Amino acid sequence: MNNVMDIRESKNFADSTLIAPCGINCGLCRAYLRVKKPCYGCRGGNTNKSDSCLNCKIKNCGILSQDRLQYCYNCSKYPCERITHLDLRYRTKYHASPIENLAVIKTEGIQELLNREKRRWTCKKCGNTICMHKGHCIQCGAVFSVERVK
Repeated sequence: MNNVMDIRESKNFADSTLIAPCGINCGLCRAYLRVKKPCYGCRGGNTNKSDSCLNCKIKNCGILSQDRLQYCYNCSKYPCERITHLDLRYRTKYHASPIENLAVIKTEGIQELLNREKRRWTCKKCGNTICMHKGHCIQCGAVFSVERVK
């Protein structure tokens, strides 16, 4: 890996700004983990973002911006249809739950979520990051086997 990737790798589980308002860890995303033209997460500006990320209805939620809410769970409409739909999709496809992540942040704090994410998404073979979307280690290619989120 080059130095730029090494720096991003070290932030995956230490940088709370990589946790999106919906609870997803952007540091586990294939767009963040790619070497060429990486995305820097929902809170990291619009450079190198896909159209789906730029147009994300949760990231661009009027209530979040109007009320300056850091996470969706702070909203009076939580859980809204958008987040429940996202949660179902992520549980089914990626074995992760944005709603569970938000519950951990709310009850135990952001550091506890980052600690859990590190334990769960670190490759047991080489110690690098498992890509949530691809299901394998970005460094050694080991396939990630995880229990389904309930």
